[in-house]
Amino acid sequence: MARRMPRRALAFQALALAAALILALLTLLRHGGAAAEPMPPARDEAASGPSQEPIDRALAPDGGVPVSADPAGYRSPFAEPNGTQPVRIKVGMLLNTVDDYDIKTGRYSADFFLSLTSDSAMPVIRLSFPNGQVDDTELIADKPTFKLYRLRGEFKSPPNLRKYPFDSQELKIMIEDDFRGIDRVRLTVDKERTQLARGFRALGWQVDSIEARSTSQSYPDRFENDDLSYGRYTFTLSLERYATSAAFTVFVPAFVIVLISLLGMWVPPGQMEVRSNAGAPMLAAAVLFHFALMQELPATSYLTRADKLMLGVYVSLMLGMLSTWWMFLVEEGHMDKVFVVARVAVPVLTVVVMAAACLV
Repeated sequence: MARRMPRRALAFQALALAAALILALLTLLRHGGAAAEPMPPARDEAASGPSQEPIDRALAPDGGVPVSADPAGYRSPFAEPNGTQPVRIKVGMLLNTVDDYDIKTGRYSADFFLSLTSDSAMPVIRLSFPNGQVDDTELIADKPTFKLYRLRGEFKSPPNLRKYPFDSQELKIMIEDDFRGIDRVRLTVDKERTQLARGFRALGWQVDSIEARSTSQSYPDRFENDDLSYGRYTFTLSLERYATSAAFTVFVPAFVIVLISLLGMWVPPGQMEVRSNAGAPMLAAAVLFHFALMQELPATSYLTRADKLMLGVYVSLMLGMLSTWWMFLVEEGHMDKVFVVARVAVPVLTVVVMAAACLV
């Protein structure tokens, strides 16, 4: 027969079990409370630390767009309210190559080194490119006061074709930090570090000049009280078309068409059929040549110099055709007189028309 455990022992075990349960419950409550209570939030820490962004301190008591907490400065919620001096960053660029320049779209690809240098530690820089996009970014150096990138991307600059084919084009690379305004970051030009790589070439073009400018850009239409400007660095490469190539591809064919049409002025009145057929082929050649020029250029709201030249060609051809029609309209006895007048007047007027077309 089993012996019964003494009551004192049973009481002791019961007390020990109760104590263990209470201890376990307190432990669970403690860990559960720690999980339920939020840890010191990052936002509160940021409120007392330098890492908080101005938008987090902007005020919107009546709802809507927040306003900067500094009423004496910018009203934009992205402006720094403490009025600290902005960090001045010198921007340098070494342009390695410009390839695949398309005059119709104004697009081109560029490969370049970009350096950022400052006297004090830079804030976080977030580069953006208003007139293009970067496909490949290589960070070579990342120090508090010096950063060096190698960037490759595609950019776009609208072409100016008013003087085509003797035109010059400006290829721009725009860089800005659209995250921090001029109250915290000021971009300046590092003139000694703004240049072209050795052996730089742009196929089909000759380099005229390079220029770098530092400006500020505002976006007042984004939201209410958006009065903060952002620094912008613009590198401009000016290219000129080779004058000899332009003359032989545009001006020489146009003048050849006009000269061949003028040969019809010496066809005598007795061969009116030959004379009347001299202008039509040249007119067709002029139209086809003009159409070929138009296929190489984008549509523009103005006349290029090549368009003005072709207008002069059309007028010159029309003068020769009018002289032929005049001989058809007069009596046969006056055809010789018209022939003499047209042989002198048409070439003179053609020279005047073509000179005006080239100079206007």
